[in-house]
Amino acid sequence: MKLVDLIKIINGTVFNEGEVDIDCEIRGGCGADLMSDVLAYIKPEAALMTGLCNPQVVRTACMADIRAIVLVRGKQPPRETIELAMQENVPLISSPYGMFEICGRLYQAGLPSSLSPNHL
Repeated sequence: MKLVDLIKIINGTVFNEGEVDIDCEIRGGCGADLMSDVLAYIKPEAALMTGLCNPQVVRTACMADIRAIVLVRGKQPPRETIELAMQENVPLISSPYGMFEICGRLYQAGLPSSLSPNHL
């Protein structure tokens, strides 16, 4: 799924638009608030749905090769998080929907789960 399509599906707002490639391919998605779970279980090239909006989420996304960060429930990240996402070229998006609904909308639209097989 193209990131631009993902943004439309979740009614997303991109905080660093113009700084990132919204035509990139998203290979899957996962919702998580524990960054240790992101590092341990999410496959690369995914979109991460999270309620966290601190700079650590951007650092974790870079380490895990996450293609986009989606903040749930209309969360507004601090300026520091936006600036780091711009520096690292990681799309930072906010959606008015909760995590459950965002994941459901994307799954229904054909985006697969990005959990690695060793998550069980």
